[in-house]
Amino acid sequence: MNIVVCVKQVPDPNLPPQLDGNRLKRQGLAAVLDPGDEFGVEAGLQLAEANGGEVTVVSMGPPQAMEAIRKALSMGAHKGVLVSDESLVNSDALVTARVLAAAIKRNPFDLVIAGVESTDGYSGVVPGMLAALLDIPQATFAKHLEVKDSALLMHRQTEKGYDVVECPLPVLITVTAGVNEPRYPSFKGIVGAKSKPVDQLAVADLGLDPQHTQESQTVAEITEAPQRASGEIIEDDGTAAAKIADFLVRTKVI
Repeated sequence: MNIVVCVKQVPDPNLPPQLDGNRLKRQGLAAVLDPGDEFGVEAGLQLAEANGGEVTVVSMGPPQAMEAIRKALSMGAHKGVLVSDESLVNSDALVTARVLAAAIKRNPFDLVIAGVESTDGYSGVVPGMLAALLDIPQATFAKHLEVKDSALLMHRQTEKGYDVVECPLPVLITVTAGVNEPRYPSFKGIVGAKSKPVDQLAVADLGLDPQHTQESQTVAEITEAPQRASGEIIEDDGTAAAKIADFLVRTKVI
């Protein structure tokens, strides 16, 4: 079973975020493997251990994103792919999905795993775009996974509980933080990660049309989220019911 896990290096979410114009500042800041992606790596490892196969971690980012790749390899992933190219700096979600899809298509795969959303961008749209570009179905919010009769069985988290979903392979899934408890890399794993194979690719290696690596989305403005307004207290002086009814009408509740 060939399992691909998409991973990303992000600024350490335990530190206050810093902005560089309308973008998140990354240069010179401590960076880590996105904590959400650790659940994806662990899910891939558990499926490979139960069913046989290999886990490949794929990432797009600057050369220092290799640290995130090595972290995933130290957890137990078998090999990595890092696409790093100066032309991809500040890429938008669609370009990111195109690059990841081209990198994944280079080898056969049965399952692609991604986090629900990245800890830095929070767009949550890349997995869906990636599934469309790979021409495979997508199943989201997985909290339990198993392979049975060449199909993936998953519990899909909902507001009230979960749905049981059966997906033919290949498929792309997103996993929640409830899917597992990511393992800590062992000393042996950390040492062994240094010798595991990692393909380092540029855009030219992917056969992409240069026009498809040009961003089409920009961040127009960043503003502080508005403070929640204090509630209105209505004292019952005999007219409270009418005042509450008027309020509900004004807010179009009734």
